[in-house]
Amino acid sequence: MKTLRISAIQMNSGEDVAANLTRARRALRSAAADGATLAVLPENFARMGKKESDRLAIVEEDGAGPLQDFLAAEAARSDLWIVGGTIPLKSDDPKRPYAAALVYDGSGKRAGRYDKVHLFDARVPESEEAYLESRNTTPGSKPLRIATPWGALGVAVCYDLRFPELFRWLSSQGMDVLALPSAFTYRTGAAHWEPLVRARAIENLSYVAAAAQTGTHPGGRQTYGHSMLVDPWGAVLADAGGRTRVITATIDTQRMKRLRQQFPVLDHRRFKAID
Repeated sequence: MKTLRISAIQMNSGEDVAANLTRARRALRSAAADGATLAVLPENFARMGKKESDRLAIVEEDGAGPLQDFLAAEAARSDLWIVGGTIPLKSDDPKRPYAAALVYDGSGKRAGRYDKVHLFDARVPESEEAYLESRNTTPGSKPLRIATPWGALGVAVCYDLRFPELFRWLSSQGMDVLALPSAFTYRTGAAHWEPLVRARAIENLSYVAAAAQTGTHPGGRQTYGHSMLVDPWGAVLADAGGRTRVITATIDTQRMKRLRQQFPVLDHRRFKAID
């Protein structure tokens, strides 16, 4: 396949899981109707509670549960590859589930699972905002690269964006498209979101589909929005701004291959990706 349509879904998820799934369903079907082959949901698409620990109310066993059933059913219904944002899946620590980004193919079969590796334990400079994601989440340990009919898909989540060695490893494994579910805070997003997303596209000569949360959530947390689709030269193909919406663009993998041949920066690396 030389070209494909790809969508990033921007949401303002709250505490009502049923309402969030209704919005996600509507967005996924809109993406499919617009000809999308792949759609990316944002981090925590099913629930954004007042506290991080609120995720415990919707934790599922790996392979079984209403959120996983929802993603599989929507993928099969629309013949759509879906990167399911993140959902909490059980770990060995009952109080610290994984933040799992699950990928389903167009038949509804799960094609991969990525557990968020880098957890947001930070204080936002010049503000009162502070986060300790590791208190309620078990980190993953392995990157994810999936072969698809249209190229290699890499998956990362939100805070992972700040760690370029992860993307260098994915690039070394032939990544063509990066899916990036996120829920960037408003302050850090305003300062760093666009340059980081574009940098990951530019330095790896890959397309990036970054799907974000936006607006104010329970407890007063604010997220930045601006879901983006970016091409391998760093051009922004679509930007969702601050409102809930679906953005879709056509991706040309043949153009990407030409860019890599004409500008072979990936072949000029002198240091290997760090294991």
